[in-house]
Formats: sequence, C-alpha cells, structure tokens
Amino acid sequence: MTGRLPHTLRSDARDNRELILDAARAVFAAEGLNAPMREVARRAGVGPATLYRHFPTKEALAAEAFREQMGACLTIAEEGLADPDPWRGFRLVIERICELHAHDRGFTTAFMTAFPNAMDFAAVREETLRTIAELARRAKDAGALRPDFVLDDLILLIMANCGIQAASPAARVAASRRFAALAIQALQASPRHAPLPPAARLAPVPPHTTVRPTRHHPGTLAGKTS
Repeated sequence: MTGRLPHTLRSDARDNRELILDAARAVFAAEGLNAPMREVARRAGVGPATLYRHFPTKEALAAEAFREQMGACLTIAEEGLADPDPWRGFRLVIERICELHAHDRGFTTAFMTAFPNAMDFAAVREETLRTIAELARRAKDAGALRPDFVLDDLILLIMANCGIQAASPAARVAASRRFAALAIQALQASPRHAPLPPAARLAPVPPHTTVRPTRHHPGTLAGKTS
C-alpha cells in the first residue's frame, strides 16, 4: 500500500491540473481574463490552495491554458507564409486568425498581453508576429497589400474582432467571418469588392457597459513591416 501511495498522489495531481486547465479555458472563453481565479477553482471542483499550488498566478494559468491556441496561431501564420501567392496566404491568415479569436475572448486577451514571465508563450507569440510581418512584406512587394499596412493594423483587427457581440457563439463566428472579409477588402491595394459572407445576428451592447482597452507591450509591434 505504501509503495503505491506516491504514484496515486502524482496521478491525482495530474488529474487536478487537467481539471483546472479545462475549467480555465471554459471560464476565460466566456468571461475573458478578468474572470476571478476562484471561479476557475469552483468550475474545476478544487480548492483555491490546489489551484494556486499548480498555477501561482493568473498569467501562468492563462499561458498554459492557451498554449494550444497560441501554437495554432503560429501554424496559421506559417501556412500563410508557405503559400506561393502571398496575397492568398495573407487573406488566409486574416480569416483564420479572426475565426480562432472569435471562438475564445480569453485567448484574445492572452494574445494581446506580452506575458513577459511566460517565456514560451511570449516566444511563440513573437515568432507568429514575425512570420506575419514577413508575409505582409511579400504581399506588399507583389503589389497586393496596401503599402501603408503595418503590423499594428493586425492588432487593431484583432481588438475589433474581439469586440463583436452576437446572440450566440455560432453567430459571433459568422460575424467574425464577415468582418474579416471587410478588413481584407480594406487592406487590398486595389479592392475588388468581392461578395461578403452572410450577415450574422448581433447582440446589442448592454447600456452602461464600459469597454476596457486591452494593453499590449509598447514597442513590440510598431514598425515591424514598415
């Protein structure tokens, strides 16, 4: 019995960790990163002490919870860069990144935050932005992307996409697709005004709602594609 006890404790710890991460993804997706840690613990069915033993800070929890989505962002950027047609690749990146962020408001906030202490997360984020910057440069050289585009314009798109209020998650994704199409037309050097995706049913913003701006590290984005 005593020989199996350490293994049992390790197994329980792994189970708790996965419960916490699943709960964090659900809570952050619904409420964003402003959701309290105690709500994550409640959703996971663990005590606050257990939560903080695994993840001492909300930054550490969010970085681990959204590691998969951050990797997906990098994959999208790399697939766009690999396309022999840089404008087609750029459109793919805008469309898929907007849709990815539309699924999860918490991930948008995590992406926009530098997380300087979460080195792996920050490194993948910076690699994603560098890859998109290179793709944008190629699309400009091909005469397809407007020459005054800078990487901060992508950040503006992500922030605006995050602000979509819709009647359901499916409607939010549909609205995001339409928004991405509008953005792509605005960014094209010679817009052709292709047909937009169908409009989605949007939810009105409740009265007295305060929209808080999302911060990102100053100086990490500006001028990378100029």
